[in-house]
Amino acid sequence: MHRRRPILFVWLLVLTLIAGYLVGCATGGQPHMQAALDELRSARSELDAAATDKGGHREKAITLIDEAIAEVQAGMEFANGH
Repeated sequence: MHRRRPILFVWLLVLTLIAGYLVGCATGGQPHMQAALDELRSARSELDAAATDKGGHREKAITLIDEAIAEVQAGMEFANGH
């Protein structure tokens, strides 16, 4: 039983590395930009779910997040093209 643990560990390590590589390929090798994009989308979703009575600040925050999402996407597209 103890002999299987190192083999299992190696397989898990290999699978983790492969998954990381595939995620990197899917994001154009930009994992930080993709993470930022994911977080911005999550924040946008939370603002959508919030009550509307915030003196216009909620709506302004949504607008700014939408702009930030567009900028991150544009940056990723630019980097992928160069």
